[in-house]
Amino acid sequence: MNHAAQLIINYPRLLPDALQQTRGEFEQEARIAMAVKLFEMKRLSSGIAAKLAGMDRVTFLLSLHKYGVAMIDLEEDELLADLENAYA
Repeated sequence: MNHAAQLIINYPRLLPDALQQTRGEFEQEARIAMAVKLFEMKRLSSGIAAKLAGMDRVTFLLSLHKYGVAMIDLEEDELLADLENAYA
């Protein structure tokens, strides 16, 4: 059973050509960009964002650097607490 919904986005017909991409490449890049941004905003988990992007979680996490997004975004106090817990 497919529980997916569909989002339709209108864009200028020549936009993929302007970006030197096929329509499919452009649409896939747009899906990934949306997933990355929602993950960066902490609106989606990495697993859900990966599904939105159409890839597995590890591939999604490893591709974040291409978009300038950190795989792990912790505040300094959170990082220090995690380090303390790791060595406790």
